[in-house]
Amino acid sequence: MIFVGGLPFSTNNSSWSSSSSSQGSDILVALLEHPVLVSASHSFKSVEETKVSVSSETPSPSKYVYVFQREYATVDPALVDYVGTDEATTCVGLVIRNRRNRMTSIAHMDNPEIVDIGLCQMLSLVVDHDLDAELDVYLIGGFDDASPNHASGTNISECYSDMDGCSLPLCRKLVDTLQRRQEKFHVQTLHVLGHNTKRDSQGNAYPIFHGFLVETCTGSLSPASFDGTSRCPDEIVRRIRVTSSYQDTSWNGKLLETYDTQTDRFVIAPCRWTVRKLHIVMSLQQLSDEEILRRCSTSPSAEGPDFVENLRRYGHIKNNP
Repeated sequence: MIFVGGLPFSTNNSSWSSSSSSQGSDILVALLEHPVLVSASHSFKSVEETKVSVSSETPSPSKYVYVFQREYATVDPALVDYVGTDEATTCVGLVIRNRRNRMTSIAHMDNPEIVDIGLCQMLSLVVDHDLDAELDVYLIGGFDDASPNHASGTNISECYSDMDGCSLPLCRKLVDTLQRRQEKFHVQTLHVLGHNTKRDSQGNAYPIFHGFLVETCTGSLSPASFDGTSRCPDEIVRRIRVTSSYQDTSWNGKLLETYDTQTDRFVIAPCRWTVRKLHIVMSLQQLSDEEILRRCSTSPSAEGPDFVENLRRYGHIKNNP
């Protein structure tokens, strides 16, 4: 169940249909318009973005855990100082933190189909069978990636009544699932969709922020971006694993396991690699940058400058099968 400002959340809409999609839309619109969350989004937007980099010459005394797309990690603040993710365009970063023991789980959600099981994975160590646990929740990412014709409503309700795009269905599924579950979810930040959108002079939409960093001891969040030194360990292997997981039935509906909370170790769970995937990866090397963006991204115009370069690095698998 969702709480906002310490109170149980309700849309006060007695005409909900039985459709989960319809209920999710009602909940999402009401949350996006809630004064407490609008204020929180404005506050988050005013925070300067943290640029995370790890120097090999002067190692940081702080320990970081980074998650890639479709991954999740649950960390103990006694062992890990910061946890974060970035590179999100139509994806949404989800943070769940137990107020009592400060256990913190984050996920880089990329599809509505992984929300149900993914939440169970995240909550397994955060809640620890305590349904009365007070959980702080933060959702950051996604943007107005719908066509301009669908995004031209005069208010939030009109803008989100009939959109296409990838961000909206994911946000709708997330809030609907949180509301339906028994746990107490105190939504602190909902910086998604219109709140996370900027436009250029031609009206093209882009995300304001692509990532965030959580300080596990305090629970404070800040916008963040990571470079190649901090997206670790095993960056290439984990990127390839994300791609191959879509055709590995053992990961259907699940977030990818990356970090073992109990042993404080990165354990990159295996994923099945196929000859077909190898052929696709190698064929990408023959395409132009523009074609790679068009074929591989849900939001080609909004990707970061290293998106294509990272995909070209998948050729690593040919020499290291």
